[in-house]
Amino acid sequence: MESPARPAPAPAALLYYVAFSQLLGLAVVAMTGTWLGVYRGGIAWESALQFNVHPLCMIIGLVFLQGDALLVYRVFRNEAKRTTKILHGLLHVFAFVIALVGLVAVFDYHRKEGYADLYSLHSWCGILVFVLFFVQWLVGFSFFLFPGASFSLRSRYRPQHVFLGGAIFLLSVGTALLGLKEALLFELGTKYSKFEPEGVLANVLGLLLAAFGAVVLYILTRADWKRPLQAEEQALSMDFKTLTEGDSPSSQ
Repeated sequence: MESPARPAPAPAALLYYVAFSQLLGLAVVAMTGTWLGVYRGGIAWESALQFNVHPLCMIIGLVFLQGDALLVYRVFRNEAKRTTKILHGLLHVFAFVIALVGLVAVFDYHRKEGYADLYSLHSWCGILVFVLFFVQWLVGFSFFLFPGASFSLRSRYRPQHVFLGGAIFLLSVGTALLGLKEALLFELGTKYSKFEPEGVLANVLGLLLAAFGAVVLYILTRADWKRPLQAEEQALSMDFKTLTEGDSPSSQ
């Protein structure tokens, strides 16, 4: 009796790039906390510091956790597909909840201080990202986790789902960079051009944000690093091809 085939190991370069992405992501979160703690007074809900909840939550939720959710299918290459799907979906849920806290914080702060809402490019992009993220999660849950969706429907929608996931992530990184620049201009004004320590730290934070987005995107676009099909996935794919093209497995 033949022994079952051993799972193919992950490419060594993939592991290094994933580790590098995590170092960058954690550095982004840590530097965001440092910026808010050292130069913006810290974080609190019932005070003028409530605004600072917004950038920290958005960085953790819509940048770091969303990026990690996209990498799930590269990291967990040999686990059961359903387990990987659940982890992918849960990370997006955590990201959504944290981002929702950040969104409530900024709107509540603006209301208390009498500031206008949704007038800047950053705010427009932010709302667009949040809505797209939520819709993407709902549609993804309906197609890939809800038991009623057919295999053919999932197969046809999967390319759009993958593309939109990457696009929303990149838009999230870009929106975070816009918000960082906006915060610096509001706080520092003309002093920004004088290499103030806060401005220098925030510029480094921006470079780390861009680097994290670039590394995650690179990992996702390497075709040879995609999750290999498991035995049950290959069987389903063959059945689908048989039904749609009229081929039989024996004729391949």
